Amino acid sequence: MRGKNNKSLIFRYMKKIFFVLLFAVVSMSAKAQLKVNKYHEPIKVEKKWLNYDPGEVVFRDEAPQTEGSKIYHSIIPNPTTYIQENARRVLQTLYYGPKDKNIPKIKTINYSLVNQDGISWKYGGGDMVGVCYTTGWIEKSFQNNDTMRLDYETRGVLYHELTHAYQLNPQGCGNYEDGGENWCFIEGTADAVRLACGCFEQDFKSKDRPRAESWRKGYRVAGYFLYWLQLNKDKNFIRKFNASAAELNPWSWDKAMKHILGDKPENGVEELWNEYLHAIGDK
Repeated sequence: MRGKNNKSLIFRYMKKIFFVLLFAVVSMSAKAQLKVNKYHEPIKVEKKWLNYDPGEVVFRDEAPQTEGSKIYHSIIPNPTTYIQENARRVLQTLYYGPKDKNIPKIKTINYSLVNQDGISWKYGGGDMVGVCYTTGWIEKSFQNNDTMRLDYETRGVLYHELTHAYQLNPQGCGNYEDGGENWCFIEGTADAVRLACGCFEQDFKSKDRPRAESWRKGYRVAGYFLYWLQLNKDKNFIRKFNASAAELNPWSWDKAMKHILGDKPENGVEELWNEYLHAIGDK
């Protein structure tokens, strides 16, 4: 009996080791897949933001008959929690902490799945904002049944639109509609936040980074520029850049750069842009 008991113990022990090793291999495989696919896990929500209320989420599915709707619900069973958690990631990228007096006091976030052209857009203002996300884009992002890619893209789009909800608006530099410095601030910051949160590839050699002659192109062109400044000039650059919209009037990209980094010729926006291009190998 003792021999049988010993064999049984050895068998159970070896079985336990097998499953531990199997779990380790699966975990390593998942991490390897993340690395190969260049899909990033969500950044950690900082402790001070965990209980912050970003606003009540009112979720509406206005296209339940579409394939995109079914796909969305299959990977995001609780949209309210998903949206609020990702809102906190946006907020911690734009602001130092929940007590920042400049944080817009949003009471309601209306979030809708819609069967329309395009990708996503933000509307509204004040204490109520809305975001629409198209089911056609969901379907396109789910090509090859890649749930990781869809989550990566859905979070990225959400980061961009929620940045529009929470970011500050620069004064005295034209309007968004004129496509000038105001527009470039709004769209550049939104893509910088998306990038900093890990939903664009953070390698400056990546195809995610468009090549351009000027930061005035906005969106990812300006977003990668702002992210590079955060990596190389000031670890709080995006926060300070956002805050400059409340601290400068009239606001400009050149004034904002010197306001953050020091009033020196080398800190002008054109000088910094040229330094950036040289550093990443575009010049």
